[in-house]
Formats: sequence, structure tokens, C-alpha cells
Amino acid sequence: MSFKRYVALGDSQTEGLGDGDDVRGHRGWADRLAEHLARIDPETRYANLAVRGRRAAQVRDEQLGPALELRPDLATVMAGVNDLIRPGFDAAEVTACLEEMFDALGTAGAHVVTVTYPDPSKIAPLARPLRSRVLDFNARIRVAAARHGVTVVDTYPHAFTTDARMWSTDRLHASPLGHARMAAAIAHTLGLPGSDDTWSLPLAPVPPSTTWQSIGAELRWVAAFAGPWIYRRLRGRSSGDGRRAKRPQLAPLSPSSALPESAT
Repeated sequence: MSFKRYVALGDSQTEGLGDGDDVRGHRGWADRLAEHLARIDPETRYANLAVRGRRAAQVRDEQLGPALELRPDLATVMAGVNDLIRPGFDAAEVTACLEEMFDALGTAGAHVVTVTYPDPSKIAPLARPLRSRVLDFNARIRVAAARHGVTVVDTYPHAFTTDARMWSTDRLHASPLGHARMAAAIAHTLGLPGSDDTWSLPLAPVPPSTTWQSIGAELRWVAAFAGPWIYRRLRGRSSGDGRRAKRPQLAPLSPSSALPESAT
């Protein structure tokens, strides 16, 4: 496949959090995928409309219209996790938001790509109650995607996706390695030149943590990330308050990065 106009819609994962910082900028899997596309065709143009903290309905309401105006031939849609981790999550309602984006983008001529999500209980043990939500949400995503001819990158079956090295210290955003593998997975699923299945290979084993190390890691995570997240929710605040898309217009992107090498 060949694409010249790639538009990414979503939340913090698509914005690239966990791969860079607010000072140097965030790279992320969507930038990495765009770099791969640019290696194939230097005339490729890329826009990233994603904003951290956005829920699925906000992605639809704020990003779908601008995305359609850009007339993409490739669009990625990754949204719903910010809904899933909140009380009162309605899987049917969130999936309907995704499906509306699938339909509109596909009807406009874009090849649409989406993803399923890994088991959160294997990433953060305290997130075990969310496992059933993820299973249900993933099933709904697959059905909605099939209905609209959307390409699904199914991350759930791959054990490496819950490896701690795939995630930043907040356990919510992918690490640079995680972002690299996601970009490589999409490139391979699309059959892009220069892609292969190395993204799906297991990571090298590491010695298991002791019980006390695991307990200490959980306590540090609660203090550093879970606690502040709950505090923001109680105040009705979001990490994305006042933020805008980092690449609101289609523009060239340097093809300097070698995606397959960075994905190992």
C-alpha cells in the first residue's frame, strides 16, 4: 500500500506521551509510522490531531471534522482508554463513538486503522478489575471494525505487550520501545515496504522481581501516578486542559528514523 496523506486521531498514546517530554517534544508511534511512510515516499504528508486526556466522544467531536477536512488516505483512530479507566464506563457508547469515526473516515476514502488493548492486570496488578472491561471493549472494537472494513492491529494476544519494558513508569503510556513496536506493528499489518514481523517477537527474559520489590514498586506507582490521577479526577481536571494538537496541518516529516531497527 502507498499513502500520501496520513492523519492520526486519538489521545495521549497517539500524541506520543512516554516517548520524549514536553520540553524536547513527544515522538510516539504515530510519528514513527509517519517516518516509515516518508522513507517509502518523501512526498507523504502527516498531521497528528491527538490531545492527551481526551475521551472517545471528545476525539470524535474535536478531531473528526478537522481530519475530514485534511482528506487523508490513511487515518489511525486510537481512543477509549480514558473512558475505560473511569467509573461508569459504557462500552457500547464508547464503541459507537469509534464506529462513527470509522464510518466517516472510511466513507471519505481513508484507509482506517485501529487497535485492541492489552490486559491491564498484567501491567498494573491494581488494575485487575479493568480486565473484563478490556475484553468486552476489544470484542466490540473488532466487530465495529469488521463492519466498516477497518484494519485492526490486535495487540491483546501478544504477551510482550504487557512486559514492563513496553511501558513508561506511569504504566499508562508506552515507553519508547512500546511506541516503536506499535508503529512497526501497524506498518507490518499494512504490508508497508521495509516492515516485517519482528515487532511481534518476545522480549529477552529478565530475572523476576522479589515479593518485596513488587510491593515497593506498587507503592511507588500509587504515590507517583495513581494518586495524582485520582486527585485530578476529583477536581474535574484533565492532563489535556488547554492543550492543542501538535501537528494540526498536513506537513512533510523527516524520514531519518529507521523504524525496524528502533523496534527491536
